[in-house]
Amino acid sequence: MDTAEVVPDRLHLLRFPIGQAYLWRDGEALTLIDAGHAGSADAIEAAIRSFGLRPDRLERIVLTHCHRDHVGAAGELAARWGARVLAHRLDAPVVRGGQPVPEPVLAPWELPLYAHGLTVPEAPPTRVDQELEDGEVLPFGDGAVVVHAPGHTPGSIGVHLPRHGVLFTGDCVASVGEVILGVFNTDRAQAIGSFRRLAALAPAVACFGHGDPLVTDTAATLRAAADAVSATG
Repeated sequence: MDTAEVVPDRLHLLRFPIGQAYLWRDGEALTLIDAGHAGSADAIEAAIRSFGLRPDRLERIVLTHCHRDHVGAAGELAARWGARVLAHRLDAPVVRGGQPVPEPVLAPWELPLYAHGLTVPEAPPTRVDQELEDGEVLPFGDGAVVVHAPGHTPGSIGVHLPRHGVLFTGDCVASVGEVILGVFNTDRAQAIGSFRRLAALAPAVACFGHGDPLVTDTAATLRAAADAVSATG
């Protein structure tokens, strides 16, 4: 696993072979946005320690959606350190293992990519301590706003830290040399609408579920990408 500092003394990227997570710091209190794949808890803990921080200060794990490369280590980390696990109401039953993962509608070019993604270990059933709703404000980052962004999955969310200009998009948006609509969507039209909603927040820093964070000309780049995907449908 690779790591990188995105915002000095505040935000780190944790990059796995497939997908990534983010660690937000409020003093010594920690919040993890997504949790990598099953079996990555030790690597995440080691990364936290490498930043000079303590895993026992992990207060919450916010899941942007229910896919295996985002949920995997959440349960193990929560059990070790007492962190609370948060997910949107519509994806929470999937995270808990009570409903199947919603199937995406795949374009032909997505098929090999999707098959590769299935090489990630399946996430075990994971408890959800708090079911989130659109507009809910969470107690980190000086007020983190939940933004319901369905389309990738029904319960996909973005997490917006308006006082810091930071937006976590989950897999609604991706960065693969350029900013694009995320792949493997259950409802493409809905996902495009969510992309436009997230872009309208005009963040200074955008953190994606896949690809490098965007820290320069972020708002304009997101708007242009959302406009482009909306034009093509």
